[in-house]
Amino acid sequence: MSTYLTQREAAEALRLSERTLERHRLTGTGPRFVKAGRRVLYRPADIEAWAEANTYASTSESKEVANG
Repeated sequence: MSTYLTQREAAEALRLSERTLERHRLTGTGPRFVKAGRRVLYRPADIEAWAEANTYASTSESKEVANG
C-alpha cells in the first residue's frame, strides 16, 4: 500500500491553500483523491500527475486549453 497525503500535506506540496484544493475537489478539477470514511487522502502520484497535466509554457497556452 502506498503512502497517502492528507489534504494539508497535498495543499502544501502544490503550494495551494487547503480551501483552493477543496474547491478543486468539489468542482472535479483537482487531483484524484481517496475517501477513507470522512477523511480525504491523496496519493503522491496523483498529485504529481495533476501538476504535470496543469503545466503550461505561457498564460495564453492555458487559456487555449480552457477554451478547447
